[in-house]
Amino acid sequence: MKASLAINEFAHNADSGECPDEAADLEIIEGLGAKPKYIPSKYFYDATGSRLFELICELPEYYQTRTELELLTIHASDIVIGFCPGNLVELGSGSNRKVRILLEAIGSERLADVCYMPVDVCHEALAASSLELRKLFPALRVQPLIADFTRDFQFVQSNFPKLILFFGSTIGNLDEEETDAFLRNVARSMNGADRFMVGLDMVKPIEVLEAAYNDSRGVTARFNRNILNVINREAGADFQPDLFDHLAYFNQRHDRIEMHLVAKKDHLVRLSLLDSSCLIKKGETIRTEICRKFRRETAEQMFRRAGMRIDRWRIDQKGWFALAEVVLA
Repeated sequence: MKASLAINEFAHNADSGECPDEAADLEIIEGLGAKPKYIPSKYFYDATGSRLFELICELPEYYQTRTELELLTIHASDIVIGFCPGNLVELGSGSNRKVRILLEAIGSERLADVCYMPVDVCHEALAASSLELRKLFPALRVQPLIADFTRDFQFVQSNFPKLILFFGSTIGNLDEEETDAFLRNVARSMNGADRFMVGLDMVKPIEVLEAAYNDSRGVTARFNRNILNVINREAGADFQPDLFDHLAYFNQRHDRIEMHLVAKKDHLVRLSLLDSSCLIKKGETIRTEICRKFRRETAEQMFRRAGMRIDRWRIDQKGWFALAEVVLA
């Protein structure tokens, strides 16, 4: 079947370490040439960045992961009712901690009817996570897919019902225009029986939000600076991460955390593989991430614009984090 062949091709690319992201060079040049400068947040997630993010998820200030895990644990059995047979597609999969809760709820006797497709840009993280899952759940079919899910969604076409997972409020890393385009792509990939499970970090007191991105141990700062090491490899650049300070704050106007790197002095950065360079002034910032925070009404509007609707809304007692189960409108 055509859909299955497409999935297998992407799985092969994932195992071989090939990446279908042909626009990376242009993204880097455009971002560093913009005013203000930015680097797309997907470049956080090399092997080091993935490990640092896992450490962040364990920090006392970082409530998101704990709260989402609690919600999944409470509601897992309800989420997977009637799912098999089907394809479990996880976007930006990283670690497999969250999906393991759903796989355990499905039960070993039904896992032979499930294909798990983790999608990520980091080959190392995909390979390690997939190997671990194959050991934990021998009956489960695992097809890792290395791809930029924000642009290319043809790999999730399937002849079986899909449960598409987008955890960690990763959707908040996209601005409104990018979110609308992404959700329209998701909607086009869905059939009437498909569901889309999205983690949403909710608006809450500013001190709680800002503490989550300015941890006392400095792990987030290390994570933020590591993006420059990735650009050094990808673009042959000569960024010196120690020449930048970490900055994260809540932008109340846009309901989002912004994460930046702030230059400590004037310096010229060369990008030899891209035949380019950029001058960075003291005090100038490079935005590395936005993390939008949501309200129920803004979430409903966001999905409605893409032709979707929230079918189930699960939220913790504090109202800090929600799991929105979305279907076609």
